[in-house]
Amino acid sequence: MDEKVLSCYRHSLAHVMAKAVIELYGPETQYAIGPQIDDGFYYDFLLPEGKTVTEGDFKAIEDKMREILKRKEDWTRKEVSKAEALDIFKGQKFKTELIEDLPDDEVITVYYTGDDYVDLCRGPHVDNSQELLSAAFELRSASGAYWRGDENRDNLTRIYAYAFPDKKALKAHKALIREAKERDHKKIGAQLDLFMFDETAPGMPYWLPRGWKLFNALLDFWRDVHEAHGYQEISGPVLSKKKLWETSGHWDHYMDGMFVIPGKDEEDPNTYALKPMNCPNTIKVYQTKKRSYKDLPLRYAQVDTIHRKEKSGELNGLFRVQMFRQDDAHIFVTEDQIADEIFDIMDVASEIYSPLGLTYTAELSTRPDDYMGDIEVWNKAEADLKAILIKKYGEGNFEINEGDGAFYGPKIDLKMRDALGREWQMGTIQLDFQLPMNFGMKYAAGDDTEKRPVLIHRAILGSFERFIGIITENFKGDFPFWLCPYQVGIVPIRESHNAYAKHVADVLKRAGVRVEANYTDDNMKTKIKHFKQYKDPYILILGDKEAADGTVSINIRGNKQLNDIPLDHFVAMCQKMIGEHSLELIETAD
Repeated sequence: MDEKVLSCYRHSLAHVMAKAVIELYGPETQYAIGPQIDDGFYYDFLLPEGKTVTEGDFKAIEDKMREILKRKEDWTRKEVSKAEALDIFKGQKFKTELIEDLPDDEVITVYYTGDDYVDLCRGPHVDNSQELLSAAFELRSASGAYWRGDENRDNLTRIYAYAFPDKKALKAHKALIREAKERDHKKIGAQLDLFMFDETAPGMPYWLPRGWKLFNALLDFWRDVHEAHGYQEISGPVLSKKKLWETSGHWDHYMDGMFVIPGKDEEDPNTYALKPMNCPNTIKVYQTKKRSYKDLPLRYAQVDTIHRKEKSGELNGLFRVQMFRQDDAHIFVTEDQIADEIFDIMDVASEIYSPLGLTYTAELSTRPDDYMGDIEVWNKAEADLKAILIKKYGEGNFEINEGDGAFYGPKIDLKMRDALGREWQMGTIQLDFQLPMNFGMKYAAGDDTEKRPVLIHRAILGSFERFIGIITENFKGDFPFWLCPYQVGIVPIRESHNAYAKHVADVLKRAGVRVEANYTDDNMKTKIKHFKQYKDPYILILGDKEAADGTVSINIRGNKQLNDIPLDHFVAMCQKMIGEHSLELIETAD
């Protein structure tokens, strides 16, 4: 089914659900909004006092929806004035509020389903309910939702539903959802002891010992790639006076997203804020000395902790946090260096994504409504980025996202699909002519004049926290060998084998392999089960034969076995996977 048609079906089914709820719960039910979403639709209601919707009510609502569809009612679109709309929705406070927010001369459209249900909507919708009879839908959840996202407004009941062209598509999607739940990084993160959260620091992850090893393995890899591309790593303050953020423009454009430490009053210069971005720090480093065109491009990388204030309902594991480490880089270039530098950034992205089996596509985001600076500068920046993408991918082989750029410049977003086919916005490349202007940045050009550099903001992972959440779900916790917190678990069969086990552990550690061993008197199966729980790629079982022959027997993740492998051969296997950042485990003795 065409996406536009499917969207129309889903939106129409939202109206059918609203009609069903009103028929079941009574005409005093207040109905708010009901948009289509990626896999169905939802509708928000304020139910009559004392009434609720639980999972046990879903079947009754679904049955009522099917009953309504079998009535084969016509859908009628009607254009009305603001006054007429207010009269139609008299007594419906949410619809009334939406209408009152519209200009007096606005032409408003409403849709009737039969004669007894009307909704405020731009459409489009089906012409008759019988068009929806073949569609497959199923209610999936009910939760609370504040009206217009404001926790000080009415707490509504939001009912979600899946909707697909047929039962086969719905069944396939539900199977995908079950798999996604199995891959939930919050669930896997707890199972593998990677990270935790505490109510005393909402949205601010604690990295546990195993998780911190994984984090640092990723960070070391990131650093190696960037050093090879000529980046220098810096670090800056987490806390700065508001003067810095006023100059950068964040105070005017982003203050609601910042953690502010107020002074005596609003005008106190000693008001501070935790940094939501690293760019002003990097600019200050640039300005520590006079710069020449010979210094450019100048590439600074930065992995400092940053903070961004989020609404509590928006926090979601590692995906949406309030404290994280952006894998930032800021590059100062001349205008004629822009294209080459962005091509190099895309090479960096490929080098980081490839060892994880990830590929990406690009999307150009253009000037937002609250943009800062001269529109001609914006137009040039957008044209430059578009030309680069055409050269890189060809005309029409990238998306354009109108109005979603940063307030200081347009950007290229790098998007990838995971093992479940879900799309994630990962890296970003932002072209910025504004901050160099705000901070009065200069460099000495070859003709002895002073010129202003162009600033490129870029991240490849997005943030370490969010990226680790994504790849945890992508790999279902079965991380590649080079990234695993512990790469080898060692199981001496009996305590008499501990001496050889310690020798094997020492040899592996000297070779740069992350090892954990169990030297207790627990039985062998218990030890193996422990390491399997943490998904260690290789578990070495060491007994009399291995100790006598200087070999190891290997339980490979997934239960495949390799026996009588010389220790030096196993060490070479491990070093090969680490050095090559292999995606797959070596499973043969060759």
